[in-house]
Amino acid sequence: MQAEDGLDAAFAALADPVRRAIIARLSRGPATVNELAEPFDITLQAVSRHIGVLEAAGLVSRTREAQRRPVHLDAAALERLTSWIDRYRLEAESRYRRLDAVLTTHQTSDAPNREKRS
Repeated sequence: MQAEDGLDAAFAALADPVRRAIIARLSRGPATVNELAEPFDITLQAVSRHIGVLEAAGLVSRTREAQRRPVHLDAAALERLTSWIDRYRLEAESRYRRLDAVLTTHQTSDAPNREKRS
């Protein structure tokens, strides 16, 4: 159940467009709160809260480098989300391929009947 809770927290964190933009920025490398706040018309405190939500969801972490506290993306956490999504995407694609095969077989077997009616 903990894995499901982690997924819930991560997807809830990613439901916000500001947090998704922060994740997108961090995909290019670590950044400070000031750097992350630059493109937004919100306070540093609000950006810090968004980072806190992402951190609680396990998507980012903070380190200390002298006076700086850069935020880092946890690529493994994103991989867990991608794996979860891919599992269901692959199942759905498999069902669609089977349906395509059935439809192709049906169309092929129905072709002579269509020619007789013409």
